[in-house]
Amino acid sequence: MDGNGRWAKNKGAARIFGHRNAIQAVKDVTEGCGELGVKYLTLYAFSTENWGRPKEEVDGLMELLVNTLKKEINTLHENQVQLHTLGDVSHLPEACQNNLAEAIDATKNNSGLILQLALNYSGRWEIVEAARKIATEAKMGMIQPEEIDEHYFSQHLKTANIPDPELLIRTSGELRVSNFLLWQIAYTEIFITPTLWPDFRKEDLYEAICVYQKRERRFGKVLNPTA
Repeated sequence: MDGNGRWAKNKGAARIFGHRNAIQAVKDVTEGCGELGVKYLTLYAFSTENWGRPKEEVDGLMELLVNTLKKEINTLHENQVQLHTLGDVSHLPEACQNNLAEAIDATKNNSGLILQLALNYSGRWEIVEAARKIATEAKMGMIQPEEIDEHYFSQHLKTANIPDPELLIRTSGELRVSNFLLWQIAYTEIFITPTLWPDFRKEDLYEAICVYQKRERRFGKVLNPTA
């Protein structure tokens, strides 16, 4: 969800102003995905690298997260959205952890869209964590190295029970994946838009999905060898 800082700068405001105004984009995309029957939506909210940002901005982001969860929990529940997190949330402020736990518990039985917030997350961290678990299992004799395959490795990722993403939307014209779901996006279609995240709305989501629907997903194969 890129472009919050640039959006704020364009308006002569502090970066946190952009983050606050990005909430409507989150609501629009979540609602739009729910209406379209999308089953999984993952929002990259805070990376492990984001701790390197100015303390004022990080503190503001954490406060915004707490306040938004408190304000929107009933809306999530009413729309049958089930909230999950992806990342090491143990390093978040205690208030954030508590509000996340409450929201996750309150929505755990909902049957609609599964919304994953990637918080204190990085793809490399996730892969290292999986490798560490598998190494421990091998050391304990639970598995032999030659038995380890892609499926076994995938089952040790934080997304073990969730299918790989079909579409990755990158806002603000960024042309990199930024350490996001590095294992899972091996064959994900990528849609890049110049729209800054605070301006992203349902119409932008629909455009991305329409473009995705026109693509031929071959997964490295030739679908029609005689063509």
